[in-house]
Amino acid sequence: PIAWGAQISYISELFDALNYQISIGSIQFNSIGIVYAAAFLFIIHILSVVLKSLMKNRLLTDIKMETGLKDSIIRITAYTIWGIGLIIVLRLIGISASSLTVVFGAVGIGIGFGLQNMFNNFFSGLILLFERPIQVGDVIEVEGVWGVVKEINVRATHVKTYDNADMMIPNSEIIGQRVINWSFRDPKVRRTVAIGVAYGSDVKLVSDTLLNIATKDSRVARRPHPDVLFADFGDSALIFKLRFWAHVDYFLKVETDIRFEIEKEFRRLSIDIPFPQRDVHIRETKAIESLRLSPAAQSEANNAL
Repeated sequence: PIAWGAQISYISELFDALNYQISIGSIQFNSIGIVYAAAFLFIIHILSVVLKSLMKNRLLTDIKMETGLKDSIIRITAYTIWGIGLIIVLRLIGISASSLTVVFGAVGIGIGFGLQNMFNNFFSGLILLFERPIQVGDVIEVEGVWGVVKEINVRATHVKTYDNADMMIPNSEIIGQRVINWSFRDPKVRRTVAIGVAYGSDVKLVSDTLLNIATKDSRVARRPHPDVLFADFGDSALIFKLRFWAHVDYFLKVETDIRFEIEKEFRRLSIDIPFPQRDVHIRETKAIESLRLSPAAQSEANNAL
């Protein structure tokens, strides 16, 4: 500006403008502080992104730790950096400790009037990260929908369903409602395949065949051992239940393959799988008997035809 003809006093006026005090109630800040705060926020953002990438790809790569625990450490570290950075930014603007009390009081009023849902989700997300009842990579069931936890964000948890749909579940709902975690600390789940055989079948042969089918499948866990229960005497079949343990990632495929193998082996061993049958008995009533034609009437009807 001086090269374009501005006066020398322009420099002092510029600094006066940058250091101009702005007062809002008891809070005072200046223009240069806003510039410093904006620059510092940008630095905090870059630092947070770089540190998260460094921890994910370098620092925590070789450490034997659960994926969910690593994600919790990374996110808590990022939140801590942002928390410290925001306090420094407020000081750079010129907001003193006593003014911070006023600001937080205003925030508290905002929470009471309309932001309680947002803060509820935020603190619920912190509970999920610290307590870790649900971690990244866990297989969960919410209201009958199965999915894998992909991210635990500030407001909501990102879940990818088995139908390839993306669910954004508010953190407060995960904390407050019933959620089934199928892979919490142990990825094995127990499954049951029920089968009915005809009355008169060799129950020992049926039991041994079912147990042998489960044992031959390498995806079925050896401990706990698979077992067979003679569950009940059904209306038209003897009910057996084959119980086994498999990894949560492929238990549905194991169930299907075991059913195919059961049908194949039972057909080979001539073990019948019955289906429900009903005998219907029709009784004649007097009304029906009264409608029967006499022999003479039947002869006339035949002649007419």
